[in-house]
Amino acid sequence: MFFKRKGINTLSAVFGLSLVAVTGCTSSLQQLKTATTHPSLTTSVDNYKYLIGAGDSVQIFVWRNPEVSGSFEVRPDGKITTSLVEDIAVAGKTPSMLAREIEQTLSKYIRDPIVTVTVSRFVGPFSEQIRIVGEASNPRAISYRQNMTLLDVMVVVGGLTEFADGNNARLIRVIDDKEVTYRIALDDLIKSGDITANADVLPGDIIIIPEAWF
Repeated sequence: MFFKRKGINTLSAVFGLSLVAVTGCTSSLQQLKTATTHPSLTTSVDNYKYLIGAGDSVQIFVWRNPEVSGSFEVRPDGKITTSLVEDIAVAGKTPSMLAREIEQTLSKYIRDPIVTVTVSRFVGPFSEQIRIVGEASNPRAISYRQNMTLLDVMVVVGGLTEFADGNNARLIRVIDDKEVTYRIALDDLIKSGDITANADVLPGDIIIIPEAWF
């Protein structure tokens, strides 16, 4: 099946583009700083754990202390504010990790606190989202779900447009702090029903679907 490995330096190299910004009223152009790549902590489908992200809604339950329990939305800076503690950093942590940290913090005010954290609205950090760009019917960023495959991703984005060159699509993944690109055969998978063209996706993957040359 198509899923060949090939090294690639930056996402800008895929598009062949550079980003520039106009400064004030002058005619000078300055190049923007290249965005930092944030690799996912998930390296295989077997070690996936959900990480809290900005926009998530977290439920914090402190046993026998309802006054400090409640529902909190994670702010864009990845933090929440509770009744006793301000600016708790929660993004990038699992619910159980966050519960243990809150217990440690609350122990200054409550004797032997027992905390449970659950997530009721799932967004996740940017590093854990899958981005689909190009000739998808609904290109977007989507939250990863355990054991998600290329076929699942295509269902979420509504498949390919009539102009897509699906068999020349690329999947970019960060492995050991290096960007690696794979060729994926989306036409074979979707239009021909070739299930051998299906493959696992991981948090942080970027799928680029080019336009066909007629």
